Amino acid sequence: MNLPAEDYRCYNHPDREAYISCQRCERLICPECMREASVGFQCPSCIAEGAKTVRQPRTLAGGTVSGREGRVSMILIGINVAAYVAQLATGDRTGDVFQQGAMQGYVTADGDYWRLITSAFLHGSVLHLLFNMYALYLFGPFVERALGTARFVVAYLTAAMAGSIAVYLLAAPTTVTIGASGAVFGLFGMALLLLLRAKQDVRTLLVLLAVNAFISVAGPDISWEGHLGGFVAGLALGAAFAYAPRDRRTLVQALVVGALWIAMIAAFVVRTGQLTP
Repeated sequence: MNLPAEDYRCYNHPDREAYISCQRCERLICPECMREASVGFQCPSCIAEGAKTVRQPRTLAGGTVSGREGRVSMILIGINVAAYVAQLATGDRTGDVFQQGAMQGYVTADGDYWRLITSAFLHGSVLHLLFNMYALYLFGPFVERALGTARFVVAYLTAAMAGSIAVYLLAAPTTVTIGASGAVFGLFGMALLLLLRAKQDVRTLLVLLAVNAFISVAGPDISWEGHLGGFVAGLALGAAFAYAPRDRRTLVQALVVGALWIAMIAAFVVRTGQLTP
């Protein structure tokens, strides 16, 4: 059947003639609206609709795949280095950055709650900083790649807080504690579960954990409490990220993270009650 000339119009631009049909909706489209497809051309509306139905690639834990893997890990390293430089520039252990940011039970219980997280970005020496940042450089990008950006940030901060809460609970309230070790040991725990889930060889990591566990207990001025708290939280997070059922993984992961934070808040409240009159 022959159509009148006035019927050969682009559906999107009625003032323009069109003699090509969209391969999906079969509506006429003008050259401006033609979008090249695998076969023929499609209109802008069908292209947009098709993009909605394309499944985005996901990480092992269900996060969005980042185009720049390891970026957050490098940012965290930068923040730690910047914090140490600021610490040195203000008088190191006698300066305001250290004095206002380091973790100490009695001072924290008295209202300086921010110390629970700021202490995880301060360090006692260049060697202390280098050791933690090297571990973050080695394991951070791997965990970040498996989790995706948002999950990695939440997991890192949760492990850092778990380390501080363990120190708050178990260490003497006069003890001053600093360092990213709690967060780093959290990465160790997550990496272990993620590697097991991927059926990878974990012997090297287990040896590293054994060496660090020995140093944590035998070494002087080392917060084994922070290491333990971060590692336990890392195991819990790693189990949720690696083994949650695919159809309910976001819910399961959110519940595990929520449960950890509720437990940490409860422990903090109880310990604060013990340290304050």
